[in-house]
Amino acid sequence: MPSYETIKRMFDFTVVLIALILTSPVFLLVAVLIKLDSDGPVLYIKERIGQGGRPFKFLKFRTMVKGADKIGLGIADGQNDPRITGIGRFLRDWTIDEMPQFINVLKGDMSLVGPRPWIAYEGNNPKMKSMWQKKISVKPGLVSLVDMKGRNLLAWEERLKYDSWYIDNQSFWLDLKILVLGFFAVLSRKGVYGRGGANPNIH
Repeated sequence: MPSYETIKRMFDFTVVLIALILTSPVFLLVAVLIKLDSDGPVLYIKERIGQGGRPFKFLKFRTMVKGADKIGLGIADGQNDPRITGIGRFLRDWTIDEMPQFINVLKGDMSLVGPRPWIAYEGNNPKMKSMWQKKISVKPGLVSLVDMKGRNLLAWEERLKYDSWYIDNQSFWLDLKILVLGFFAVLSRKGVYGRGGANPNIH
């Protein structure tokens, strides 16, 4: 019988390939709207850390003005952040900005379900060493258990607790549950921003 990892990889590839085919008109429309709305690239591409500590290019639709991470709040952001573009606010509210990560999943950098990827500097925090090693033991995900539980409304410690629990209890059926409930969590638009309308960083 195929291992959990094999089944998960086959499932990820099949679902994302179908999703990319079905949503290709949406990709094209969003790309055009971003270019019409503000100067800059269509995609926001930054390095994130994947399984085994390997860096990869993390993809999102650009929702802020060009060079936003070098002005204002830097890599932090907020609900009323003036750097967010008009179309960017809509993309964020409905989590459409995350759709390019279908490509990350297709390439094998990410999985459909798993802890959200970390930024390299987070691994340099001595207090996070054990959790860092645990998180990079699995592929980061497009949807996580944290998304079901409140997303950015959760304190950092709560997010780590849910990520740790998922890693210890992962299974194909748990992934299906998180994928379905995570979809409805996105539709609710709850937790796009943290308490007080601020997010500590751009994951």
